[in-house]
Amino acid sequence: MRKLKEVLRLHSLGMSQHQIARGCSVSQSTVYDYVSAAQSAGVKWPLPEDWDDRKIGETLFPQRPAPEVWRKHAEPDWTGIHHELKTHKNLTLQLVWQEKRESNPEGYGYSRFCDLYRRWLKKLDLVLRQRHRAGEKMFVDYAGATIPIHDPGTGEIQPAAVFVAVLGASSYTFAEATAGQDLRSWTGSHNPGV
Repeated sequence: MRKLKEVLRLHSLGMSQHQIARGCSVSQSTVYDYVSAAQSAGVKWPLPEDWDDRKIGETLFPQRPAPEVWRKHAEPDWTGIHHELKTHKNLTLQLVWQEKRESNPEGYGYSRFCDLYRRWLKKLDLVLRQRHRAGEKMFVDYAGATIPIHDPGTGEIQPAAVFVAVLGASSYTFAEATAGQDLRSWTGSHNPGV
């Protein structure tokens, strides 16, 4: 719905369908459909403040059936499945599917079941906010792959590990290239002035 709102906003500014399509990363036919639906429903920008995504969808596209109407099988309880997968260490999505399939042999195939679960997962708001007081925490680690260091005198190339330290509250970052990831390099990076 965010793109629908943006299409309507840009259309109210007098932009062409081509410009709106490029700006919103949608096709011109989608822009046309959104604008036509809004015009036929008598909806203009700005939208009323009390309208949520559901109200907008019902107003602009009243003929579209709800997903539950055209589904052949009932939607599984993804919240319960997700909770089970997180609480039971050895439980896999395939085992959950097999269990569901035993109780409903005409249910979803494994690939469709996994696809629906992944779509449901994308709807979750997975944000973990952490508050750090100034000077309380510093996060340290080596950053992935090595980088090449070129010796200008000999032309020799040596791989170097990148040590990174970040302060939690300010996100100030310290980075240092080291010869390796051994204990001496690790402790030396923790005391850069020594």
